Amino acid sequence: MVAIMGPSGCGKTTLLNCLSGLDSIDNGDITIQGNKLQDLSDDKLSEFRASNMGFVFQLYNLLPVLTSVENVELPLLVSGFSAKQARKKSEEKLDDVGLLEWKNHLPGELSGGQRQRVTLARSLVNEPAIVWADEPTGNLDSTNEIEIIDLLSDLNKKNQQTFVIVTHSDYVGGRTNRIIKMKDGLIEE
Repeated sequence: MVAIMGPSGCGKTTLLNCLSGLDSIDNGDITIQGNKLQDLSDDKLSEFRASNMGFVFQLYNLLPVLTSVENVELPLLVSGFSAKQARKKSEEKLDDVGLLEWKNHLPGELSGGQRQRVTLARSLVNEPAIVWADEPTGNLDSTNEIEIIDLLSDLNKKNQQTFVIVTHSDYVGGRTNRIIKMKDGLIEE
């Protein structure tokens, strides 16, 4: 687990987007699992992200008309899984984040912490090697922040997945294995 920390506007999210291939880079190399992201075509990069990466965003990015389980299974359906396979895997991930009993609820019927858990389940449903999390606790109170970082830590150990977390929270940063500090678009420490 790695935290990227620094003041607002210093480039944390831009760095995360570049490392994940969402934004392009001008020079240098980004290599994940032996693949240089900048050498992949747009289609290959999209495929690589879909099968190897998960994303957690501060504002959840859940579709309001879909239930929790439908939001989680959407990436699998887009990737060609059968409806039955996608539902089974989605329910497993909702169970992993403690929300299986909320599977038929719409995002508007969930608390902020519950919505972030659905987002986390969705990011994990394809069993990615790496999960990019941009301020995953930014909109949560301290109790939910602790619950989410506890969950991320447990999943990191249980699933042997890498988590790269952009955060302003000293608590979240302190729970990671490594902190990268940024200032004015540069890595300071």
